[in-house]
Amino acid sequence: MGCVVAKKLAVIGAGLMGSGIAQVSAQAGYEVVLRDVTDEALARGKGGIEASYEKFVAKGKLEAAQAEAALARITTTTDLDAAADADIVVEAVFEKIEIKQDIFRALDKIVRDETVLASNTSAIPITKIAAATKRPERVVGTHFFSPVPMMQLCELVRGYKTSDETLAAARAFAEEVGKTCIVVNRDVAGFVTTRLISAIVVEAVKLYESGVASAEDIDIACKLGFGHAMGPLATTDLTGVDILLHATENIYTESQDEKFAPPEIMRRMVDAGDIGRKSGQGFYRY
Repeated sequence: MGCVVAKKLAVIGAGLMGSGIAQVSAQAGYEVVLRDVTDEALARGKGGIEASYEKFVAKGKLEAAQAEAALARITTTTDLDAAADADIVVEAVFEKIEIKQDIFRALDKIVRDETVLASNTSAIPITKIAAATKRPERVVGTHFFSPVPMMQLCELVRGYKTSDETLAAARAFAEEVGKTCIVVNRDVAGFVTTRLISAIVVEAVKLYESGVASAEDIDIACKLGFGHAMGPLATTDLTGVDILLHATENIYTESQDEKFAPPEIMRRMVDAGDIGRKSGQGFYRY
């Protein structure tokens, strides 16, 4: 084989998830364009990637030259047209169907016919996102986990019209950036992982809300009883009470399954701004 041309990736959204996906992809040799709507968001995203690489270098998990080369493979832009020559585009913006559909509608007009369009959504059916395009067979879910550089899993989601070829391309990409994949064959809201964590979180919050046990004891039960690395309420604080409220609402709206109906206390916590670690207060104080 001759020289392999570096594949091109466009990541839409430079938040925690988008910048993490850009980071692991650049490290794996992809040429990455990271796009967001403001220069400030891009500077934050790029700064976070740089700091993360520095930590890996300090721990001896990455050589300084490798980190430098990976960083050089990432360019930032506010222009969506920069995705035009990408082999794969991963959207990682806020979990709102309208925002995602607007982006996919625009990308549909910009990218090449053979480009794979992927969404990092954790709860919105891929078929709904794909419906905004004229190429639903090229749309797939690539649900990465936070923090992306540390978490091994990528949940691949087949939309109603996703082709085998698109799913295979998404798997190849995820495996190239060091992830282990599971495949969701039926496009249900919340897929596998978000449904599982949402069901556990909803029940844990109900137990806490009704005074059955303290947040600490519920989490200890899951850690020591089930071998979970982190309890469900600490996980909710880490992810964000607002994010998990939104995810459970999405699944409940789609499925009408009562076990996903978010407890009242989650809504009140979000109203009050007690959304977890990022606000300093959730089920625990930080």
